[in-house]
Amino acid sequence: MPSEIKIDLHDCFNRSDEIDRTLSDAFARAQKLRAKTLQIVHGKGSGQLKKRVQRFLQQPDVKAVTRSVDNDSKNWGRLFIHFRWPAKQ
Repeated sequence: MPSEIKIDLHDCFNRSDEIDRTLSDAFARAQKLRAKTLQIVHGKGSGQLKKRVQRFLQQPDVKAVTRSVDNDSKNWGRLFIHFRWPAKQ
């Protein structure tokens, strides 16, 4: 079971629907595997991808299981989402 899932949004930076799908798929995978961390590489660029990721993080189902979001101190084009999954029933 992976403790971290990593996605890189550079490949889909100009395709809005693919960005949303990539983020949703990564979140679903993290949820299924109960990963501790989701690493998202959004790049430095103009900041548009980072804003898109931040909007994704505001969705109620994502927000409900997010413990914290940390920016990489050495690379501001990457962030880490740390999850707190509810106890299994």
